[in-house]
Amino acid sequence: METLPLSSTPEPGAIPAGDQDLTALVRSIAGGDQAALGTLYDATSRLVFGLALRILGDRATAEEVMLDVFTQVWRQAGNYDRHRGSPMAWLMTIARSRAIDRLRSGWQDQQRKEPLDAVGPARAPGASPEESTEMAERRRLVRKALGAISPEQRELIEMAYYGGLSHSEIALQTSLPLGTVKTRIRLGMLKLKERLGPVLEGNV
Repeated sequence: METLPLSSTPEPGAIPAGDQDLTALVRSIAGGDQAALGTLYDATSRLVFGLALRILGDRATAEEVMLDVFTQVWRQAGNYDRHRGSPMAWLMTIARSRAIDRLRSGWQDQQRKEPLDAVGPARAPGASPEESTEMAERRRLVRKALGAISPEQRELIEMAYYGGLSHSEIALQTSLPLGTVKTRIRLGMLKLKERLGPVLEGNV
C-alpha cells in the first residue's frame, strides 16, 4: 500500500479553503501531487473527522475512517466531477459512506462472535424493543427528509451539525457570503421541520 503524507489525527489549526482552491487541489491530486493531498488534508480533515466521529462515536475508529477517506481521495481524485457537487460535499459523502460501512462491519463482527441464542433485537443500551423500533423509524424519516431538501442546503446543514461549524466558519469554508449561508440553512431547517412535524411532535 502506498504511503500517504498524512498524520494520524487532524491538525487543530486547519486553514479553511474555498471551493476553487479545493477544486484545484483535487485536480493536482489527480495528477499525482502528494503535497496537494497534504494541503487538502490540512484544510478539510477537521470536518471529515467530525462527521466520522458523530456517526461512529469512537475517536480511534473515526481516525481510521478519516485516513481511509483521504486514501480514497488519493486513488479516485480523477473521478471527481465538480458539476455534481463541491469538493467538500464530495469529501463528506465519502466520509459518511465509509463511516456507515464501518458501523455495519462492526455490528456484523459482533453478531458473528455472539452465540445465536444470545443475539436479541439490535437496540440502544437501556432501550426497550418498542423504543428501538421508534428510534429506527425516526432515523429513517430524518434521512428521507434530508434527501428532500436541495443539495446546497443539505451540505451546509451537515457542515453545521456533523462538523460543528458556526455560520461564519461555514462561510469561510465554502467561500459563500455569510448571509447566503444563513439563508440556506434557515430555509433548509424550515423544510426539515415541516417534513419532520410528526417526529418533532412525538418528542414533546
